[in-house]
Amino acid sequence: MAQSKHEMIEKSVGWMIVLTLLTVSVGGLVEIVPLFFQKSTTTPVEGLEPYDALELAGRDVYLREGCYNCHSQMIRPFRAETERYGHYSVAGEYVYDHPFQWGSKRTGPDLHRVGGRYSDEWHRVHLINPRDVVPESNMPAFPWLDRPLKTDIAARMKALTAVGVPYSDEQISGANASIEGKTELDAVVAYLQGLGTALKTVK
Repeated sequence: MAQSKHEMIEKSVGWMIVLTLLTVSVGGLVEIVPLFFQKSTTTPVEGLEPYDALELAGRDVYLREGCYNCHSQMIRPFRAETERYGHYSVAGEYVYDHPFQWGSKRTGPDLHRVGGRYSDEWHRVHLINPRDVVPESNMPAFPWLDRPLKTDIAARMKALTAVGVPYSDEQISGANASIEGKTELDAVVAYLQGLGTALKTVK
C-alpha cells in the first residue's frame, strides 16, 4: 500500500523540521508584522515624553545592575494585578523604551507604576539598604550607587535618535552638563520616579 503524503512527512525528520519551521515562521509573521503598523502600538500615549538625561542615565544604571532580573515592568489586565499595581500597561507607554523592560520574573514587585508612589528619600534609603524601609525584603543593597555619575549621556541620546526617539539637538547638546554633580543614586531615583506616570494624563 502506497504511503500517503501525510505519512511520508511524519516519517521524514528532514521534511518535518522544514515544514514545522515554515509553519512557525509564517504564523509568527502574521502575528508580529501587523503590530508595526497598528496605531496603538506605535503611537506614544498622550503626555509621554522621552527620558530626560538624568532618567536615561538612571535607566542605564538600572540595566547595568540587573534590576530587571527581579522586577518586571508590565502590568497585565487582571484584577489581581491592577488592584495591586494600578492601571494595566498600555503599548503606547513603551514607544521610547529601547529595549523595553517588560520581563516576567517577579522576585520583587512590578515597577511599571512605581513613579510618584514613594518619595525620593524613600527610594534612596531603599536602594542603599532595602531592609531599612521594608524589613522583610530580600532585595540586595546597592550602597555603591552613591557615587558620581560618569557617562557620556549625550552620545547615548544621539544614538537613540536613530531608532526614532525624538531628542532635539538642544537636548542632546545640554545633556552632559545637566547631569554634572549628580550621583548614580540620583539617576536611578529619577528613572524610577518617572515610571508609569504618563498614563495619568490620558482621559
